[in-house]
Amino acid sequence: MRNIIMIKKEIYIIRHGQTDHNAKGIVQGKGINLSLNHKGRQQAEAFYKAYKHVPFEVVYTSSLIRTQESAAPFIKQGIDHKIFSELDEISWGDFEGTIGTMESDTQFQQLLAKWKAGDIHAKPANTGESPFELQERQKRFVEHLLSTHHSKILIATHGRFIRAFMCTLTGAPLSEMDNFHHVNLCLYKVNLHSSGKFEIELNCDQSHLEEIE
Repeated sequence: MRNIIMIKKEIYIIRHGQTDHNAKGIVQGKGINLSLNHKGRQQAEAFYKAYKHVPFEVVYTSSLIRTQESAAPFIKQGIDHKIFSELDEISWGDFEGTIGTMESDTQFQQLLAKWKAGDIHAKPANTGESPFELQERQKRFVEHLLSTHHSKILIATHGRFIRAFMCTLTGAPLSEMDNFHHVNLCLYKVNLHSSGKFEIELNCDQSHLEEIE
């Protein structure tokens, strides 16, 4: 007789909506706490419209306002809301608040190259976090997640966090985190099976954003 693998938890993981820094290509990270701009609020509302039918039992957000605003329509429904600093974006150190860094800064690209080569302890100068340090706090959150009875969960977090989190959940090495893409208010849906294995069902899904220019 075949073993039937059941889904124990359905975890919906969204990146926050757009901020003015996102629109201008300015690095935010853990140390910059901006609200959503007009487009970001539209994105949050579009996601709510598409997924308000899901009976979420709990909403987890980072301590940063942009994630809390992205999940606000669900929180206003009265769904239990829990804030975890473990869900905060990686600290980009000296890169935070700089423009064009993602595309053109040599030091930034060198850091990403180190991570891709497997040096997960490399980190930005001055309060920057390494992928290893980011993953350590992600593991603490996963321990909490596994200890709860909730089966339908919404998490609002950040771009680099999501890239690393997909590795943490699936067991992929952190050197592969750039394989997981993200845009503002994209959705990753991850299922936890009774076998204890996490499986990605939706990868950077943006179908709910089709009507937003």
